[in-house]
Amino acid sequence: MTIKITVWGLVGGFLLGVLAGVAKTYGRAGVPDAALRYGRRVTALPWVLIAALAAYFIWIYGAAPLVQLVYWAVVLAVAAAMLAPALRAAGPAVLAAPFAMLASDVASLYVAVMRGTPIVVQVMFIYFALPVLADIRVEAEPAAIATLIINSGAYIAEIVRGALQSVHKGLREAGQAMGLPFHKILLHIIGPVAFRRMIPPLGNQCIISLKDSSLFIVIGVAELTRQGQEIMASNFRALEIWTAVAIIYLVLTGLIALGLRLLEKRMRIL
Repeated sequence: MTIKITVWGLVGGFLLGVLAGVAKTYGRAGVPDAALRYGRRVTALPWVLIAALAAYFIWIYGAAPLVQLVYWAVVLAVAAAMLAPALRAAGPAVLAAPFAMLASDVASLYVAVMRGTPIVVQVMFIYFALPVLADIRVEAEPAAIATLIINSGAYIAEIVRGALQSVHKGLREAGQAMGLPFHKILLHIIGPVAFRRMIPPLGNQCIISLKDSSLFIVIGVAELTRQGQEIMASNFRALEIWTAVAIIYLVLTGLIALGLRLLEKRMRIL
């Protein structure tokens, strides 16, 4: 169970961390310089639209059709007024800027919240508070995997961001000079160099996530520590049981460290 939770948690966390790391690193990089002069207006626009949508469902949804029409006309007018100066300065390219900035802001908020709260609090929230808030019942094992995904994803996002920012900007400029779209530049030019630099901190995160899986004992997940506790409760041989548990963890972390060392030797760090 420990290996299953760790593997699924790290796979999901890596994918989530890559998305969040790329959003934090390049979310604002594609915004035209002319639009940056109107940064607050451009940045605030998606949040204004989100707030307007929430207000619509809370207060306006049941109103008369004319009231709804006037409400959305006002919202669109406000959005146009916020975006018009940047649109005149930078052209149609600025239309994607608010959503790129929104992705960057959401990724930054996600990383701040997940890194700023203990993993035990996160799993207790998912397992106990989520059914109360959203009437969604989550079993112990999926709750543990989901917690490890969102927790490790926040740390991996910072690893990805640091690796991407360490790549010399000349590589990106060379790809742009060749006329490549951004996703190909990221996938074929920046990505391979950054991934080599991610390997050591990613290995550290894998070991941390493996050990963090022992904390899911608080919701009754039958992982290694929980099984050791149940065995000890039946024979009261604490020294032998916890020594065996510690050795198993040491073997697992040692195998991860060995595999990553071999990977580092195969992929020279640039």
